[in-house]
Amino acid sequence: MPDGNLRRLVHEGVSPWLNGFHRGLLRSGRLVDLVTRGLRGVTTRPDLLAAALAGDASYQGQLARLAARGSAVDEALRALRDLDVRLACDGLAATYRATGHREGLVSVDLDPRLAHDAAATVAEAVRVRAAVARPNALVKVPATAAGLAAIRECTGRGIGVHVTEIYGVGRYREVVDAYLTGLERARRAGRPLGDITSVASFPVHRIQAEVDALLGASNAPLAGDLRGEAALAVARVLYGAYDEELGGARWSALAAAGARPQRLMWTVDGPYAPEQARYAARLVGWHTAVALPVRALAAADRGERPRGDTLDGRLDAGLGVLDAVLRTGLRCESVARTLAEHGEKHRVRAWEALRAAVALRLRAPAGGR
Repeated sequence: MPDGNLRRLVHEGVSPWLNGFHRGLLRSGRLVDLVTRGLRGVTTRPDLLAAALAGDASYQGQLARLAARGSAVDEALRALRDLDVRLACDGLAATYRATGHREGLVSVDLDPRLAHDAAATVAEAVRVRAAVARPNALVKVPATAAGLAAIRECTGRGIGVHVTEIYGVGRYREVVDAYLTGLERARRAGRPLGDITSVASFPVHRIQAEVDALLGASNAPLAGDLRGEAALAVARVLYGAYDEELGGARWSALAAAGARPQRLMWTVDGPYAPEQARYAARLVGWHTAVALPVRALAAADRGERPRGDTLDGRLDAGLGVLDAVLRTGLRCESVARTLAEHGEKHRVRAWEALRAAVALRLRAPAGGR
C-alpha cells in the first residue's frame, strides 16, 4: 500500500490515534484497515457509544443478554464498554507486540463523576484493567487535583494511564511529576518499569477555539493576526517543557531502570469539520501522538502532508505567540480554568447521556430499536 499521511506521521515519530470508536467499526474491518494505513491507538468516547447503541446491530445480542439477567444500568454500561475495549485491544495486539509494547494502545474512559475522588478513581481503574484483561489497555484520568493523586497510585501499581483535560504548562508539569512519582513507587515495589505506559493529552482544538473566540471579541491591534496560532504555540511550549523534563536527573535515573517517557498527545473531538485534519500535519514532533475522530483521521491521511518537525527547538517561537496573546488582554490561567470547567461538565453530560441510552436499550423489546 502506498504511504499515506498517517504512515508519513509514523516516520516522523508521531503516533496517529482514532479518537472514538464503536463495535460496528471494529466488526466491519475498518479498524484493521486503519491499522494497515498507520493507526497506532484508539480511545473510547461515551458520546459515540451512546449514539451507536441507537442503531448499531452489533450491540443487540449483548444488550438482550444483559436485559434478560436484570443487569443494572451501570453494570450493563461497563459490560458494553469493556467488550468494546477488549475487541479494540485484540485488533491492535499485533501492533503492540511489533513495537515492543510502545504502540497499539487502547484508552478507556472511567466514570467522570469520580474525577474528584482519587480512591474511587483508582478502584475503578483496577476494576477496568481486570475486566478488560489486556496489557495494551490504558485508563483515562483527568488532570484534576484528585486525578494527580490517582495517576501516582495507578502508575505505582503498574496501570497505564492516559491523562486527559490538561490545558496549561503548569498543570502539565504537575502531571509529569505525578507520573515520575508513580514510576518511583513502582521501582521500589520491584515492578518492571518498561511495562508501564502513559500518555498526556491536550485538547488543542478546544484551546484554539476558545482563544480565537476571545481574540475575535478583542479590539487589540494584534488580535486578528493571532487567530489560528494558539494551538501550535501551546504545543511548542509544551514540547519544550517535555524536553526539559527528559533532561533532568530524576528522569535519567528512571530511564536507566527501564522507564519509558510519557507521550504527548494532541486531541481533537466534536462534530466533524475540515480543519480538524490539519492538526495532524501541523503539530509534528518526535514521540508525540495525534488523536482525531474517524472522518478527520481519514481526511488527514489523504489531505495536507506533514511539514516535518514543527515543535522541536521552537520553544521561543511558541512563547513569542503566547506573549503576544497576553498583550491583547487575554489571561492564559483564565482560559485554562474556563476550559477545564466546561470540559468537566461536558464529560458528565456525555456519561449521563450514555447511561440514559443504555437504560433505554435495556427496556427495549428484543430486536427492537
